[in-house]
Amino acid sequence: MTASISISHEQDSAVSTRTYEVRTYGCQMNVHDSERLAGLLEASGLSRQEAGEEIADVVVFNTCAVRENADNKLYGNLGMLAHIKENRPEMQIAVGGCLAQKDRETILKKAPWVDVVFGTHNVGSLPALLERARHNNEAQLEILESLEVFPSTLPTKRDSVHSGWVSISVGCNNTCTFCIVPALRGKERDRRPGEILAEIEALVADGVIEVTLLGQNVNSYGVEFGDRLAFGKLLRACGQIEGLERVRFTSPHPAAFTDDVIEAMAETPNVMPQLHMPLQSGSDKILKDMRRSYRSKKFLGILEKVRTLIPDASITTDIIVGFPGESEEDFQGTLDVVEASRFASAFTFQYSKRPGTPAAELPDQLPKAVVQERFERLTALQDRICAEENAKQVGRTVEVLVTEHAGRKSTETHRLSGRSTDQRLVHFSVPAGGEIPRPGDLVTVPVTGSAAFHLVSDPATLAEYSVRRSRAGDAWDRSQAESCGTGTTGTTGVSLGMPALPARK
Repeated sequence: MTASISISHEQDSAVSTRTYEVRTYGCQMNVHDSERLAGLLEASGLSRQEAGEEIADVVVFNTCAVRENADNKLYGNLGMLAHIKENRPEMQIAVGGCLAQKDRETILKKAPWVDVVFGTHNVGSLPALLERARHNNEAQLEILESLEVFPSTLPTKRDSVHSGWVSISVGCNNTCTFCIVPALRGKERDRRPGEILAEIEALVADGVIEVTLLGQNVNSYGVEFGDRLAFGKLLRACGQIEGLERVRFTSPHPAAFTDDVIEAMAETPNVMPQLHMPLQSGSDKILKDMRRSYRSKKFLGILEKVRTLIPDASITTDIIVGFPGESEEDFQGTLDVVEASRFASAFTFQYSKRPGTPAAELPDQLPKAVVQERFERLTALQDRICAEENAKQVGRTVEVLVTEHAGRKSTETHRLSGRSTDQRLVHFSVPAGGEIPRPGDLVTVPVTGSAAFHLVSDPATLAEYSVRRSRAGDAWDRSQAESCGTGTTGTTGVSLGMPALPARK
């Protein structure tokens, strides 16, 4: 996923304000970190570079080391900026995130025109490193091995007025053989519940009505302070926050997912009926090789319990195809579990070596052609299931949180877009005479059509359509007034707890 996060900043100065842009790659944690980076840069006096204008004075890459070809994407983008910097020596380029934590000096060797390289543990150091690089006229490299400041204590500029990310932990204690995250983000560190709830309350006071709790493994939250039931308690506590209408979380680990969390989800009205549960593989042998400490039977048992207590829950997943040693029988096991699970959507990935991970050293690395063929079979199966599950929604009435981001065909269809409580994307039209909702408002509409990756609602009459104006919509109005914006739809995408479906290869 790639995002540009930039927010405007007022300056009472005759001198032109330096501008910035943050380019984000990877997971939700990176998106959240980028909001912090944007907040830090604005607190330092920089302002957003407007879309369509020249390259910003400061360009920050917040990188990912997990996604395929992450390093190629970074160096390709850095290469494109090299000639620009030759003509604008005052321009600064910074590289942070997981790839920076991993590659360190390599980045400066391959791209010596980079000014700052910083890691996952010292996001808050960026403004000082930029200033030091400018003052000393030399690149600054600072990589810490442990967390300097918990990211949520830093300034932030959110990508959305109605939805917010809240980190409950950073790091991971698992040892999955395909994953380099523990090496780059460290062991799990948990925030105290009071700090988390205070941040959520502050977001709600600012107009947010939807919050997504973030962690590499949210349901192991509490391990640091010795409370195995802490995550379920946290969900219930979120249910007591007045004005907080939607609570989501990502990502849990099936091995640590307990009945008390399912019960908390079912019994807390503002916890949404949606669960992202990474499968990775349906083969018990491959799960063992991955060091995923659960098996397919347990995974399916969790889904059964969730659907027993939350019948309308939509469940999404992550799957890796072509892990070393995966046989046709192993792959068939994945297809069988996918068929049985009826996922609302799946984020499917072709396995690729990650230097520094145990899986990269395993024998029986599969040929690209085999992995590609299996990937295509898996996506065809899941696309069919997505279409079938979405078709079941036709005829239902859903409540949709309206977002700034409209569909690609919105100009032709005159539809707005948003997310239902179960996180499905809904494109809806406003019937003649109906009130136009603002981003952050909630509309109640009938589902009249479906496709594999979205639902459609075209209410026939005003009786089938209603708008509930919200505090989030009021906050959007205020943000537009402050930036002299107009209209009811924006141009930037809004992240609502799940990454966008990756492009098929």
